[in-house]
Amino acid sequence: MQVDIPEVLAEVKAAFAEYERALVSNDVAVLQELFRKDARTLRYGPNENLYGWEQIAAFRAGRSPIGLERTLERTVVTTYGRDFATANTEFVRGPRRGRQSQTWARFPEGWRIVAAHVSLMPLPGNSP
Repeated sequence: MQVDIPEVLAEVKAAFAEYERALVSNDVAVLQELFRKDARTLRYGPNENLYGWEQIAAFRAGRSPIGLERTLERTVVTTYGRDFATANTEFVRGPRRGRQSQTWARFPEGWRIVAAHVSLMPLPGNSP
């Protein structure tokens, strides 16, 4: 299996960038589109465990659009073959630091997130 085929890597990086743009601008339609519409898709967040596209879509639709801006650091996108990829990044939002992992798969409709995990790290000086 080839890792990081240049054109595949470029496709996933573009999909990841579109996700990030949609996230910080609260473009709910694009966020919902980029998650695989399937009962097996999941997203573990800092305060919620969402199972299936419908729960993820409801979460996105109900989320406040305030304070979504963030700065990404140490983003690593890796592709495995032509149809599977991971994207991992650290982010800073205000005084908080977090981590985000996504598993992407290629379907006939394009690259879609099939699993995601977001966690926040303790603030400096605080114990976990």
